[in-house]
Amino acid sequence: MARREPLRRLLPLAILALGGGLFVALGGGRYLSFAALAANREWLVAAVAQAGTTAAVAFILTYAGLVALSFPAAELLTIAGGFLFGRWLGAAYAVIGATIGATLVFLAARAGLAGLAARAGPWAERLAAGFRRNSFNYLLVLRLIPLFPFWLVNLAAGAAGLPLRVYILGTLIGILPATFIYANLGTGLGAVIAEGRSPDFALLLHPGLLLPILALAALALLPLLYQRWRARRGQAAE
Repeated sequence: MARREPLRRLLPLAILALGGGLFVALGGGRYLSFAALAANREWLVAAVAQAGTTAAVAFILTYAGLVALSFPAAELLTIAGGFLFGRWLGAAYAVIGATIGATLVFLAARAGLAGLAARAGPWAERLAAGFRRNSFNYLLVLRLIPLFPFWLVNLAAGAAGLPLRVYILGTLIGILPATFIYANLGTGLGAVIAEGRSPDFALLLHPGLLLPILALAALALLPLLYQRWRARRGQAAE
């Protein structure tokens, strides 16, 4: 009985992993591309206009499901959210979906991996140690400054036994800036496609796309600034 208990705890995580594998094996990824988004623009816009609230719920559930399966499509889905619902609603729906999906992974990891971070390798142990020192601030930094992959942070936070309320709040706040930037990018992309122009490098000069891209570039510099700040803080402590 004692041996079955750890296996039973790993069942939710195994189900998510199996679901992700099936999604890839069945070719679900081919529908998640800019080409598919542009090709189905008219149908998608009409479906959203006709379905209303149902379309918003479907988008949130789809987003949450793909994040729970750890499928790397968050950026594209957020762009699609801005494309279909506008920058504000698109960003809001994406944040809700991402938080729900990440929380499912977190709960599955906390049930099956709690206390195992030390055996999962130096990266996981480093993350778990940071969570133990200051859980909310550490999670917030990892969400604002993506030093590690989104899915790895979800697993490490669960393995470290982070409180659920702290995890949800840190994730919700931490992903807001990048989510809004990607949703804004989707709004610009929608305007470009509506003009009948096909995606190419010249589109990067379109104001609706250029400004969000510059904001993403600035956000990408945050890890370097953070590392320099930590290095100077360490020198000052010495």
